[in-house]
Amino acid sequence: MQIFQIGKNEAGQRFDKYLKKLLSQAPGSFIYKMLRKKNITLNGKKADGSEKLNPGDEVKMFLGDDTFKKFVSPFWSSVPNHAPQKQEDKYPCISLEIIYEDEDILVIDKPSGMLSQKAKPEDISANEYIIGYLLKTHAIRSEDLATFRPSVCNRLDRNTSGLLIAGKSLKGLQDMSAQLSDRSMKKYYRCLVKGRITEPMILEGWLKKRDADNQVQIFHSEASHGKYIRTGYTPISWYTPVKSENQEILRRLHLSELDPQKEIYTLLEVHLITGRPHQIRAHLASLGHPIAGDPKYGDKKINQWFSQNFQIHSQMLHAYRMVLPDGRELTAPLGQEFCRVLGSVRAHQIRVGNKNAAKQTD
Repeated sequence: MQIFQIGKNEAGQRFDKYLKKLLSQAPGSFIYKMLRKKNITLNGKKADGSEKLNPGDEVKMFLGDDTFKKFVSPFWSSVPNHAPQKQEDKYPCISLEIIYEDEDILVIDKPSGMLSQKAKPEDISANEYIIGYLLKTHAIRSEDLATFRPSVCNRLDRNTSGLLIAGKSLKGLQDMSAQLSDRSMKKYYRCLVKGRITEPMILEGWLKKRDADNQVQIFHSEASHGKYIRTGYTPISWYTPVKSENQEILRRLHLSELDPQKEIYTLLEVHLITGRPHQIRAHLASLGHPIAGDPKYGDKKINQWFSQNFQIHSQMLHAYRMVLPDGRELTAPLGQEFCRVLGSVRAHQIRVGNKNAAKQTD
């Protein structure tokens, strides 16, 4: 006989869903048969699987050890002689930049280059690193993974850095996912874009993903409504790295006549209202303001210049700030590399502005 007590991470779900996680190698027909025959009971009573679990509920399984070992989730390690997969192999532990942590959620500053979630089975993503961290700090046990797996709630592109939220508990995962879904959580990004943007704008469009090249197209016509996913966000001109006295002179130049070294750039803060793949990158590029360094939607000449001068090979896009419905504000400051590039770009643009101002005077 096997006895289990329901904890907070199992509570709130249907009994049959819990059993399918615990006995993940068993067909559903076997689980429902065991329920009908009272070989699996809930609080000492017959159950049909539709019951909602509560903390402290007791589950009894009248199964032979061989049968249990055959069907149990490979994460489970409490049964003698049942060797689980080495967790240190599947969930490596690395140093993570922790922004916030409590009993239910963990927020990290994801570096550029790290996947949020696996794209292929062999990938190691932020999800695996987070579980590795939680195992090392004893926030969870290996056997807990049989019925609940902590997971990231929001997704960032591989080469986008910044705030990534994970649910440590079922409650945390559900709460954060709900706030992202109903948009009660406010998300702000910062990015360096081509061209000058001086006024706040509310942008809306319709997005269509092309599976062939994993790119999205943005449509600005309402005629597309219903065919494509509707998107919306507000880019706010947070900082234009050009001296104010040079703005009028620089504004007289046509961007098409400038080489990449003389381009104007704006650092934007973007309030993302909806959350769709590549939304910020594709939409800004469609408006003629691609993000510097973006290999998928960016300007090739500008990207080459950023690569040669700053060793930047990915989009300069950072998930900077989140405001939760309860008023908590989480911030991941711009990294050293991002700040270094901004400082260099600002100095360069001031020099270009001064030179052009001198020419106009002459």
